[in-house]
Amino acid sequence: MVTKQFTGSPEEADLTRADSLAREIFSDIANKWALLIIESLGERTLRFSELRSEIEGISHKMLTQNLRMLERNGLVERTVHPTVPPRVDYVLTEPGRALRAVVDGMCDWTHRYLGDIEVSRSRFDA
Repeated sequence: MVTKQFTGSPEEADLTRADSLAREIFSDIANKWALLIIESLGERTLRFSELRSEIEGISHKMLTQNLRMLERNGLVERTVHPTVPPRVDYVLTEPGRALRAVVDGMCDWTHRYLGDIEVSRSRFDA
């Protein structure tokens, strides 16, 4: 399926449409690794190895793929410093920082309702 370019029409920003650019963007950022990268970067600038250390369980490949996707979508800025060995830094852009506010809200929600969810799961699984 080919995603349409966004021209400002409401149809192209409609998450319910399969060919919507908005749906593609939502799909990109609504994964655990992207959310954890955004939360980990916060207001800081981090190197690849620092990010990988921050996010337990993420593989080199997944971190690379997600950073590239976030950079492509304009949420993360990648800076390569001309040193030997090369140093690469990652920082959230303005849209990335705005998305981080939403991610922070999701983290707060998770902490607030974790106990309720755990009780519900136990009851469901019984």
